[in-house]
Amino acid sequence: MNSRQRRGVILLVLSALCAFAAFFGVLSLVNDVDSKVGPEVSAYELKQDVSAYTRLSADQFDKVSMPQRWLPPTAVTDLASIDGKVAAAGLAKGSLLQRDMVSDQPQLKSGEQEIAIMVDAATGVAGEIHAGNTVNIFATFPANGQNQRAESRIIVSGARVLKMGSQTPINQTSDQSDARRTTQAVPITFALNTEDAQRVAYAEAFATHVRLALVAPGSDTSIPSADRTYTLEGDK
Repeated sequence: MNSRQRRGVILLVLSALCAFAAFFGVLSLVNDVDSKVGPEVSAYELKQDVSAYTRLSADQFDKVSMPQRWLPPTAVTDLASIDGKVAAAGLAKGSLLQRDMVSDQPQLKSGEQEIAIMVDAATGVAGEIHAGNTVNIFATFPANGQNQRAESRIIVSGARVLKMGSQTPINQTSDQSDARRTTQAVPITFALNTEDAQRVAYAEAFATHVRLALVAPGSDTSIPSADRTYTLEGDK
């Protein structure tokens, strides 16, 4: 074997060694990445924004795969666990669903009953009231005679909202004439005792307007009788 052949053999051996070194280097890198990433598991992301206290359903989520070691311990991996639940707060599109994002749907307490009324979407709700909130219910009544005055009353204090429906067009009679106009209203279901349910039903039938006032969590909802009725003439 001459010198040229020896150099060729040496180069061939070195090339083979380099190839083996590169192979084992890549293999080691892959194993290292795999050890850091680990197996993948399924989780769920929101396909759309979800308002607070909205009932959750499977069609609101996309199934995604991600490394188990990167998955938060509170992540929801089975949509069956959210059956009958509602969003605990407003959820943004693309958010990873976690257990602290959901809560149980409000239920009736002993002595309560459900009653639903239509409330003007613009003046009565204004998009700030959701299922689970506590509200005061106001009703305004017109003067019906010479000795009567138009007044506003808090007919129910501390009413618990169970459900919020979708905006629905309804026909109303104008305050100034018998002309009919179409407006947007929202069906709202409350949990009330019998007496308060009667007050709400009466207000829906005879009041000029019914409005809701959101009560801050933890607030005292008791209102003295003297403060429950307001007239312009009686304002000091």
